[in-house]
This record gives sequence, C-alpha cells and structure tokens, in this order.
Amino acid sequence: MGLVSNAKWVLQRITGRSPACAHRSEVRDVERRSEGCAECLVLGDAWVHLRMCLSCGQVGCCDSSKNRHAHRHADAQRHPIARSAEPGEDWAWCFVDETLVDVDA
Repeated sequence: MGLVSNAKWVLQRITGRSPACAHRSEVRDVERRSEGCAECLVLGDAWVHLRMCLSCGQVGCCDSSKNRHAHRHADAQRHPIARSAEPGEDWAWCFVDETLVDVDA
C-alpha cells in the first residue's frame, strides 16, 4: 500500500467502518502455497510482512516490503483480495477498492 492506502487502512481499522468491496465474490477457499514470499525466496530477498491471495493462495510480501509482491500479484493476476498471513492478524484488503474486507462473513 502506498501512503494514502496505508492511511485508509489505519482509518478503517480505527473506526471499524470500510467502504463496500465489489470483489468479495472472488474470495475462494484456498490453501497457503508457501511459508514465505515465494518470489522473495527465489530472489534471496527479505520481506516485512506476508499476504496471502484469497483467489489462489499465493503468498507475497506486503507493500512495506522492498518488492511488494502481493500487490504485484494482485495487479498482474487480477486477484483483488489478500489476507494478512501474519500470526494473530485476521484482516483482508482489497487492492482495487482500497478497503478492508470481511472475508469471514
């Protein structure tokens, strides 16, 4: 996420209010495909946090990471929603609508 997206994420988490996501129907029951960012592992790079694509299970690094693989995957594959793959975190983000998504509803 860029600076504006980060601000949107923080505001939505604090207020508990998020704009509607038009891509909720694209969430699938997927299995995590790797323990780390698949592309960073190949490159030998590090990441900050991990995100898992909810269309296919691809694991990529977050937008605070050098390579932003989760966002790049979302754009390239047109897979809009990723869930945090960090222990203890239970939120998902739509890269297209820039909104938190309740995937457990």
